[in-house]
Amino acid sequence: MTGLLAGELARAFDDEFARPIARRSGEWLEFLAIRVGAEPYALARSDLSGLFVDKRLTPLPGSGAGLLGIAGFRSVLVPVYDLRALLGIDGAGPPPRWLAAAAAAPVGLAFDRFERYLRVPSTAIVGTGGPGSQVRHAVCTAGETRPVIDVTSLVEALRGRRGSRAEPPT
Repeated sequence: MTGLLAGELARAFDDEFARPIARRSGEWLEFLAIRVGAEPYALARSDLSGLFVDKRLTPLPGSGAGLLGIAGFRSVLVPVYDLRALLGIDGAGPPPRWLAAAAAAPVGLAFDRFERYLRVPSTAIVGTGGPGSQVRHAVCTAGETRPVIDVTSLVEALRGRRGSRAEPPT
């Protein structure tokens, strides 16, 4: 079984270098297909610095809307927010198991399920929302459309409400 995986990885590595240069540069985008509650979403890989499962969280007393607590990353404490609350999705059910670390700021975004990695051509991206929206684009693949969460916009909205009890951004 291990030999099969190693062979597949070696072929994938070789195939990547066999593709024309133009195809590798900027024409393809990477996403993580996730579930927030029962809803399908995507996160742009370029907006993230890490993906974790079952990361230990320390709850904070009197936490604001959507703030699950803090988690440690390489000796740095990071606030972790529930994407269900931030996107206005029904939060019924167990706490989210998955956590994506934002690249732009020390913030963790918790969600229910990681489904798969997506690599799509830039033509698979369509616009959906306007300024101020946490979802401005969608990725269309294999008969499925997933809204793309604008992590940078979400982090900016969280910075804007720091220290306040404002409602989650929508």
